[in-house]
Formats: sequence, structure tokens, C-alpha cells
Amino acid sequence: MIHKIKQLIVLAILVSVGYFLLSNHIIYFSNGIKLLKKSRLTSAYTFISIENKRVEDILKIEGLRNDGIGDLLVEIGKLNHEEKEQLEHIITSTP
Repeated sequence: MIHKIKQLIVLAILVSVGYFLLSNHIIYFSNGIKLLKKSRLTSAYTFISIENKRVEDILKIEGLRNDGIGDLLVEIGKLNHEEKEQLEHIITSTP
């Protein structure tokens, strides 16, 4: 009985970790790590480093842009609000 309970606890932990990874982007940058909530459960861009990437290249990734990476870039000081708005407008209006 105890063995079965231990198995269920381990399974619950694994499912919880899997759900966490599917529902969050884990963003690495020079000063640390930030979490960004995904708009839907997916494994795309779960781990991403923005350390040596241009801001334009980061914002071109539709999934990250839709989930709010622009606001995160403003928060960590890679962009100001006006630059973010301008870049998002250019990227979304370009075919």
C-alpha cells in the first residue's frame, strides 16, 4: 500500500512539472531568469535565451510576442515602451 502511494506521489510530481513546463516560457538573460506565461499549453519556446539576440529577432517569434515578451523586454531594460510599440507595429504589419 505504501509503495502504491509513493508511486502516485511521484507521478503527481512529474505531471505537475510537465504542466509547469508546458504553461511557461523560461527566459534566460544576463541578470537572471524570468517566467512568462504561455497563452496555451505547448512545448514551443519553453527555454529561450535572449542574451545575445537582437530585440527585433525576439519579437519576430509570434508565440513569444503574443504571450507578452515585449513587455518583459521593457521590464528588464532591453527596450523602452515606445520602441516596443514601434517594433511590434512594424513586425505585425510586415507580411
